[in-house]
Amino acid sequence: MRIFAVTIFVACAAGWAVAGEPVGITPAMTEITVPTADGDVSISRVQDNENRVDDSWTRTSRACPPFCVQPMTPAEGVTTIGELELLEMLVDPEVLVVDSRVVEHFIGGSIPGAVSIPYNEVTDRLDELGCEIDFDGFDCQAAKTVALFCNGPWCGQSPSAARNMIAAGYPAERIFYYRGGMQNWRMLGLTVTK
Repeated sequence: MRIFAVTIFVACAAGWAVAGEPVGITPAMTEITVPTADGDVSISRVQDNENRVDDSWTRTSRACPPFCVQPMTPAEGVTTIGELELLEMLVDPEVLVVDSRVVEHFIGGSIPGAVSIPYNEVTDRLDELGCEIDFDGFDCQAAKTVALFCNGPWCGQSPSAARNMIAAGYPAERIFYYRGGMQNWRMLGLTVTK
């Protein structure tokens, strides 16, 4: 992956309403610009030091199944990543970041630059991930590198998508899993699509 460009600026100069200390992504990075189908989008963290996550994302105890804690790695050969690695992938034209949640969750807010391919549709849409349709299903020799995510460490949608992709012939080493998903993304106050 190529190193991504970072735009650094002082929060005051950007006209942000800051309550307290500036909130960066890292000490050297306050913002990253991601290309999307609708134009470039700036990803940063909420600058209000009093910001809170919406209550729906703070629920800690849900019935298991289906809301069971997911393994760190959903399948052999898949690489688990965090937010900084995902940010790099969002600006890499060779990588596709996939929101594998159901469509209504994607519409309710997602990571800028991600495309919606629900976990229960992914094996029928492998052509969108670089595989070619052949008589036996799909030939995935030219499969793209993808990063999958869903709602968080208790969400089984992206782990299911990864396992189903591998079973259909997708190379596991080209699949990355952002386990933190939307719960961690929102908890860190990172930009979410409207």
